[in-house]
Amino acid sequence: MRGVYTSVNDIRKLVFAEVAKLSYDYKDGDLSQMEQIPYRIIPGEVSTYRESVFLERAIVKERMRLAMGLPLREVTEHAPVSDGALECVRPEKYYQPPLINIIKFACHKCPDNQVKVTDACQGCLAHPCKEVCPKKAISFVNGRSVIDEEKCVKCGKCINACAYGAIVKMERPCAKACGMEAIGSDKYGRAEINQDKCVSCGMCLANCPFGAISDKAQIFQTIQAIKSDVPVYAAVAPAVAGQFGPKLTPEKLRSAFQALGFTDIVEVAIGADLCTIEEAKDFVEEVPEKLPFMATSCCPAWSMMAKKLFPQYSECISMALTPMVLTGRLIKKQHPGSKVAFIGPCAAKKLEAGRKSIRSDIDFVLTFEEVMGMFEAKEVDFDSLEEQPAMDGASGDGRGFAVSGGVANAVVNCLKEMYPDREVKVESAEGLANCKKLLTMAKAGKYNGYLLEGMACPGGCVAGAGTLQPIAKSSAAVNLRKKKSSNAHAMQSDYKELLEELEENDVFHVN
Repeated sequence: MRGVYTSVNDIRKLVFAEVAKLSYDYKDGDLSQMEQIPYRIIPGEVSTYRESVFLERAIVKERMRLAMGLPLREVTEHAPVSDGALECVRPEKYYQPPLINIIKFACHKCPDNQVKVTDACQGCLAHPCKEVCPKKAISFVNGRSVIDEEKCVKCGKCINACAYGAIVKMERPCAKACGMEAIGSDKYGRAEINQDKCVSCGMCLANCPFGAISDKAQIFQTIQAIKSDVPVYAAVAPAVAGQFGPKLTPEKLRSAFQALGFTDIVEVAIGADLCTIEEAKDFVEEVPEKLPFMATSCCPAWSMMAKKLFPQYSECISMALTPMVLTGRLIKKQHPGSKVAFIGPCAAKKLEAGRKSIRSDIDFVLTFEEVMGMFEAKEVDFDSLEEQPAMDGASGDGRGFAVSGGVANAVVNCLKEMYPDREVKVESAEGLANCKKLLTMAKAGKYNGYLLEGMACPGGCVAGAGTLQPIAKSSAAVNLRKKKSSNAHAMQSDYKELLEELEENDVFHVN
């Protein structure tokens, strides 16, 4: 479903746009317009997407609350949609876990882990499905294959044996996409997230075809900060390349964000260069003398997964701060008293920014999808935007962080430059299921002396839950931008003097 624009994407965009309008228009404690928004998004008397227009509006109401950073309400709870909404007026309001939420009455109760015979069954003479079943769970009734669910062990042998592809395994899409196996079922058969396992990667959100899963947002709070007297800078992730379509070129990106009210934009790829340098130094100093291997730190979902499932190797995760945080520190060093909004593809970054040690560096986190809602709210015409100097100061390697393998490639190139005699072996994985396999192999000693890169989203950051474009298209845009970039790392750029000062104060590592 990734890369296909659907009605689910359309509803999300409308909700984000309406919440942005509400925030831009907000004054004097009046949030009464919240009650009218569901009727603008779902007009009329006849339902479009579900069995009832009332159900559609009820779902929109909960989506609105999440988009404003508010908690979901219980189905049995009677309260206006604006209940508690004045909390959102405070720009200092941080994300309250859980970040990823299931709107229960939007869940389709999808069948999970069931083997089904479809209408494609031809009732063939050979009956290979029956012959290969180790539990004798398949019989033929009226010439058609029938599976006894109580006997079936989901081994898949019948699926492979059927010449017509008439037998399929039904898996709940959100659960199938979850590399942490964090999604189960509640007593009513609806999807339920085990928050102890969840790392907020958002893959369930991106793969639910019923739009029943959503994350919280800070659209309202960011706009309130923009409307204040405090300068707000947009720290834009490398995955931005091509995200807003061909009309929003790199030369128009600064004007576009200024049209939303941001003071200016800064490229997070600069922070990626800093992260590269620090991880290269750490690798040389730590591996293999102190640590058997070193894993990259920039993907928060991968890092959280590693620490949850492999706590004995938590010290092997690089202590270098992520590009987001390093860029935030750089901006606040240059512009004291300002606020920073990270603009990127990732849901997990929202929780990373909420950590007490990071809150002073990053004030808000918005996804590309949420920012597109802001563009819609302000009716920004990309065609009419003035061209300004594009973001600069970062290397091609820093911009390559957005695609799978890009982080490790940057560190290797940096090592070749800084320590030409040092050999480095690399292994990488994308998608949390594969990341788990990678660390399992590392635990077995297969990757001693290696640099390991993990990306929670298949394809890398360009496949994050908050992206707008197909993964292949985004990857191509990032690689094109990378090719057009300088090979010089940030320490050799205009930021050199400031970065050296920060490095002396050791602000590049987790405290």
